[in-house]
Amino acid sequence: MIFLDPLFRIVGIAIELYIWMVIIGAVLSWLVAFNVVNTSNRFVYTVGDFLNRITEPALRPIRNILPNLGGVDISPLVLILLLYFAQMVLGNIHRALLGV
Repeated sequence: MIFLDPLFRIVGIAIELYIWMVIIGAVLSWLVAFNVVNTSNRFVYTVGDFLNRITEPALRPIRNILPNLGGVDISPLVLILLLYFAQMVLGNIHRALLGV
């Protein structure tokens, strides 16, 4: 039990960080699409490439399942909802193991 509390907390923090990466990646893709920021800037390209490599493996299966909605991509929203669901399930398991 001594190791479970920190483990659950670290997993919760990792999920929260991943949620923020998905949000930042979606916002950055909008900024690039509307020419607010330019990917010829090395920093913007590096950040965008990193976020794409981190989030794309989780977003791709969701995009394959969702119907085509034209230019609207709701896969980040679906992924965020799934991650919040996983976070809640882990919290319930954590509370059940502690007997609270």
